[in-house]
Amino acid sequence: MPAANIGPELQRLIDLLAKLPGLGPRSAKRAALYLLKKRDPVMRPLAFALGDAADKVKACATCGNWDSIDPCAICAENARDPAIICVVADVGDLWALERAGANKGRYHVLGGLLSPLDGVGPNDLNIGNLIARAATAPVREIVLALPSTVDGQTTAHYLADHLVAKDVIVTRLSQGVPVGGELDYLDEGTLAAAMKARRPA
Repeated sequence: MPAANIGPELQRLIDLLAKLPGLGPRSAKRAALYLLKKRDPVMRPLAFALGDAADKVKACATCGNWDSIDPCAICAENARDPAIICVVADVGDLWALERAGANKGRYHVLGGLLSPLDGVGPNDLNIGNLIARAATAPVREIVLALPSTVDGQTTAHYLADHLVAKDVIVTRLSQGVPVGGELDYLDEGTLAAAMKARRPA
């Protein structure tokens, strides 16, 4: 509930900050006060960066990664193995695998996970494009690098069933990824070991 002694501009800033993951109303107020105290070194550059990102960053038409170029820098990198596509739920998972140096192939970002309880079905995710990519040369392996959650397992089974007719090997990350674990929160060593120990889906 807005405080009566906070002006509308400041309240709007607090309300918007509170929408960010991990920031509740109190944390949003602290962040707003910090930004106001650091207007020139932090707040103004942040405002510019937000506007710049909103105008220029878009989803790669090939893989779904966020970048200011299309195809993205990863898809355009010639050193990557085009025969391997690593499927992740979100861009944060892609970044985690890149930090670990675990994937030398290309990526495919689904944009989420299947979740019938939340009304997220196959048509809500970037699945059709993945099926089309799997059918093109030189793709020979699809790595399902999805979290070991109920929704992650459901998505992995769905994808494995729909990729079985394609002339590709479908593998999954090793169970070194803990049950209920989110890729973005795992350390690089665990991710690298899981990638190396992948198995048929």
